[in-house]
Amino acid sequence: MVRSSFPPPHTRDLADYGSVLRRRRLLVASCLFTGVAGAVGLLVVTPKQFAAIAQVQVFPTGVQDQVNQVTSRQREPLNLDTEAQIAHSATVAAKAAEILKKTDSEELRKQVVVDVPPNSAILSIWFTADDPVSAAAGAQAFAEAYLQNRTLSATRTLAVQMKALTTQLHQVDDELGKAAENVATLPHGTAARVVAEHQQSVLGKQVYSLSLKYDALKTIAITPGSVISQALPPSSPSAPSAPLYLGSGLFLGLLAGTGAAFARDRLDTRLRAPADVERLTTLPLLADIPLRADPGAFRSLAAGVVSSLGEGYHRLLVAELGTVAGAPVAERLGAALSHLAPVAVVTDPADRPDAAVLLLGLRRTTSTEVAQTVRRLARQGTTVLGAVTVPPTLPMTSRSMRQNA
Repeated sequence: MVRSSFPPPHTRDLADYGSVLRRRRLLVASCLFTGVAGAVGLLVVTPKQFAAIAQVQVFPTGVQDQVNQVTSRQREPLNLDTEAQIAHSATVAAKAAEILKKTDSEELRKQVVVDVPPNSAILSIWFTADDPVSAAAGAQAFAEAYLQNRTLSATRTLAVQMKALTTQLHQVDDELGKAAENVATLPHGTAARVVAEHQQSVLGKQVYSLSLKYDALKTIAITPGSVISQALPPSSPSAPSAPLYLGSGLFLGLLAGTGAAFARDRLDTRLRAPADVERLTTLPLLADIPLRADPGAFRSLAAGVVSSLGEGYHRLLVAELGTVAGAPVAERLGAALSHLAPVAVVTDPADRPDAAVLLLGLRRTTSTEVAQTVRRLARQGTTVLGAVTVPPTLPMTSRSMRQNA
């Protein structure tokens, strides 16, 4: 009875996934190189973009500003989010186009970004262009256009307020004149005169209050803000970003290389190394015979085969797959077995062997061929003990084999 004393086939664990990348390292390296080369190519052909910044400190104009409630989280009374939207508006873009002597203000809007640093009254105006000088000019133009628009808006609001006060003051002043005329016609000490004098006093106070408000509006000095950081031409482009492009190329190359390595490893059934025997087949690896094997290698192989065969007489088949060195190996294995047990080594399945060892030529044998051979031998009652790997062509002659033995 033939029994197996060899270890079970290799099971896949996390280390195997790393071995896939090692086996397919050339493919992975090729994908990495392609990814990085593609990133470098894109980096070269992508037009450079330059971004300049101008910073504007926004002051309260004193004329109906959009305000926030000052809290521990919001320390500025002005609503800077609203001001940022105004700085990016079509009105400001049109004024910036006039400063830059451009005709397409909407195109300019696409090139500007306005943000607000936290807890500040600062607007950071970024402008992107194809060259540093245009970038700086664009950022400065938007900063000046925003301040002009803010000044104009405050001036118009102030004019409307002053006009409304003037109209109201004229109305109250006319009513005060009529009340004075009415008081003059009423007799002293009468109730009607007392009421008329009270009305005249109230109207006089209204005229005084409206006059104070009008004088206060006349003294308002509109201060929209100031450019605290002039836009300067940037010394280096903001885009394309070399770290971003190269990092993306490296990541995509690694991702593609890993996927290609596992796909190739799954589709490639060729046995290229001794470790592939246990990885791709269900057979244990009994031995790996090098080009110049010493007798000790065959004695160790024979000892393992004898322990698997058990007691009694056996016929052992050495089945060759993908190698021209089957006969020398079979003869050397038979010579080693003859000293250990009554085992006859044959090379023809027709000799009715009860056990078999597959002799696999590396890089010439596939796992599919091995599986077909195992099934064919199983159908005739032959137990396959395992596999022995050899180079594709083992340069041994029968004479040198007998001398080594």
